[in-house]
Amino acid sequence: MMSEFLGEATEYDNKVAVERRKVRSWLKSVSAFANTKGGRLIFGVADDGTIVGLNDFQADSEFISQKIKERISPIPELAMDIKIINGNRIIIVSIAVGTETPYYYVGDGSTEAYIRVGNESVIANSTDLKRLVLRGKNSSYDSIVAQYNYDDFAFTKLKARYKEWTGNSMSEKDMLSFGIKDNNGNILNAGVLLADETPIRCSRVFCTRWNGMDKSGGQIDALDSAEYTGSLIILLSEAMNFVKRNMKSMWKKAAESRIELPDYNERSVFESLVNALIHRDYLINGSEVHVDMFDDRLVIYSPGGMPDGTLIQERSLEDVPSTRRNPLLADIFARLGLMERQGSGLSKICNWYKNEANYDNDMEPKFRSNNVEFTVTLPNLNFKASKNEALNEALNEALNEALNGNEKLLLSLFNKNPRMTQKCIMETTGLSRATVQRAIKRLTDIGCLQRDGSRKAGQWIVVRKN
Repeated sequence: MMSEFLGEATEYDNKVAVERRKVRSWLKSVSAFANTKGGRLIFGVADDGTIVGLNDFQADSEFISQKIKERISPIPELAMDIKIINGNRIIIVSIAVGTETPYYYVGDGSTEAYIRVGNESVIANSTDLKRLVLRGKNSSYDSIVAQYNYDDFAFTKLKARYKEWTGNSMSEKDMLSFGIKDNNGNILNAGVLLADETPIRCSRVFCTRWNGMDKSGGQIDALDSAEYTGSLIILLSEAMNFVKRNMKSMWKKAAESRIELPDYNERSVFESLVNALIHRDYLINGSEVHVDMFDDRLVIYSPGGMPDGTLIQERSLEDVPSTRRNPLLADIFARLGLMERQGSGLSKICNWYKNEANYDNDMEPKFRSNNVEFTVTLPNLNFKASKNEALNEALNEALNEALNGNEKLLLSLFNKNPRMTQKCIMETTGLSRATVQRAIKRLTDIGCLQRDGSRKAGQWIVVRKN
């Protein structure tokens, strides 16, 4: 019965009763819903979903309305409904997504704003507040006028990419239309991030190829590492080159060609890096994009969770809206041919992976987020094959050491002539028939030798060549 009021993806909090002495316990959810993506506060329902109802729903509804007006500033847009379920009355308070963020809880000697992280309402920190203020002004970090002078920067990488993509030279009028600067000639944060030598220190990429499957690789922790600074175009190019430098590509024969089997789908890697650079939260100081390569996976970390406060691992990729934290940067990259305007990048990352010839069902890319970070994990498509190959080499080496001289000699002869008879072996090696038969029997028992066909017309197959 409750599902018809909630909907499949509605954020909500259940409250068994209207707490009158500790109003913060439920008013913080009102603040959080308004500051994040909206939601519903349901009174008369226990945490486990049991409907208990309210004894005096009329007085409770008036108290709720009064306290929201007194304690939440500004007052969010909301609706209050009273429903009867199995004879029990409940109150549903629907809070809309706020347009005048931040919405504060004012009381108990403090003024605090809350946000939703997963299914919890938590106090917004200083970075969250900056983000909410920008949203309340219908603005974003990349569109703010920076504290630098436009004439102090060069944009050779930006202009070179524009020339490469469009065939035209980039004019000062284009710099204005791109949002590099405003009508007054002031440089915007988007422009600073695209300058050849950006002074925004947190706009960096740290790349590491670790030795093994974690960050404690023994005597040699890292096989390769690099730190990149500069324009976002430089960061994207250098990070992509680092991944290519540290990935391998196998291949197998086809009827009239050969099929490439790369460790990682390059389009998926490129899209993941673009997302990490364009959609990251630049308000989080002291945190950069990281690219960590291990034997079995590639992990790309970027500061800032989902813009709407949800957790990506709890959502279907098909239902994730195209929300752009830095719309100006996203638009510039689209006009440079480095990303698409319509979004849906996460689904494409998965689809490109599935199209690889060495893809398996347990190799799907994984996405995780919380309120401060977003990570993409791309499995190494060749890890299983490499692991099996290394295991086979080790087994062959161990098996080779276990064979005696006569057994190794027979394998060598059968490699050259699979139809060689026991008599011919005896004449070639000088070994007795009993020794030859004993060696063949042991090689057959341990799986190094197999007989194909009849005793007279068949041949020997060496399973593990030495």
